[in-house]
Amino acid sequence: MKPLTLLRSPGIESETINLSRRVNAIPASLDLDAEIRRLKREKNAVILAHYYQEGEIQDLADHVGDSLALAQAAAKTDADVIVFCGVHFMAETAKILNPTKTVLLPDLDAGCSLADRCPIDVYSEWLKQYPGHTVINYINSSAAVKAVSDIIVTSSNAVSIVEQLPKETPIVFGPDRHLGRWVEKQTGREMVLWPGFCIVHEQFNARKLARLTDAYPDAQVIAHPECEESVLDRADFIGSTLALLKYVTDHTEHKQFIVATEHGIFHQMEKARPDAQFICSPPNSGCDCASCPYMRLNTLEKLYLCLHDGYPE
Repeated sequence: MKPLTLLRSPGIESETINLSRRVNAIPASLDLDAEIRRLKREKNAVILAHYYQEGEIQDLADHVGDSLALAQAAAKTDADVIVFCGVHFMAETAKILNPTKTVLLPDLDAGCSLADRCPIDVYSEWLKQYPGHTVINYINSSAAVKAVSDIIVTSSNAVSIVEQLPKETPIVFGPDRHLGRWVEKQTGREMVLWPGFCIVHEQFNARKLARLTDAYPDAQVIAHPECEESVLDRADFIGSTLALLKYVTDHTEHKQFIVATEHGIFHQMEKARPDAQFICSPPNSGCDCASCPYMRLNTLEKLYLCLHDGYPE
């Protein structure tokens, strides 16, 4: 599948420029933490932050979690305004669950490489090849893709849901091929996989990981199932972001962990286990750690502005 070229409308382009100007206009003396807390109280707002956000945003959030936990928090909140510090599909999910509430995303450009690799027009045409199949899609997908799905799963529950389907049920799984392949391996079920992937998890390198485990022989390797199979084969534990955090918290007998997922989770891991050392699994690129460029678009300044101005919605 060819890489997608994402085209932005002039309106989105101008909004991006406008946002940059508004950020630059914030007085340097402004106490952003205090102002965000004040605005949150005044507007009866709740801040939801994904584990992959910067630590300073996680520390201001009312709920920090993975996609499933945040969707559950969004469904239960009695706040009038939901500020979603994550990426676009997560805010979309929160809006689907709360159609009458205001849902804000600090930066509308905070997309998702995985969701963007599954455009609804191409995906819908592809699905026509598989009539009679149960269509299972990962929550990391657009609202339009969710709308053509029979079942929506997260990395936390994908295996258990597939296991509940009758053995004779043919399955299409999208949009993450690596998660789909891992689910196949765990369940013994063959599925038709859409060839999508996350740019962060795709870049972890099994050969470099092998060298790193030689350097840290006592370290536990923990990995997200969106990683390539060659990386997962070297892992001591595979699970969702929440499951990785729980593994680190529960297994106090281990003091070193090599972590193959987005670097933002280190903030919660280090808070939970200050006695442990966390080492980023090496990516293909020259950088030391894997960081999602879309998640990093959300900043304290943009969080303040969206609460202050009530948009972008």
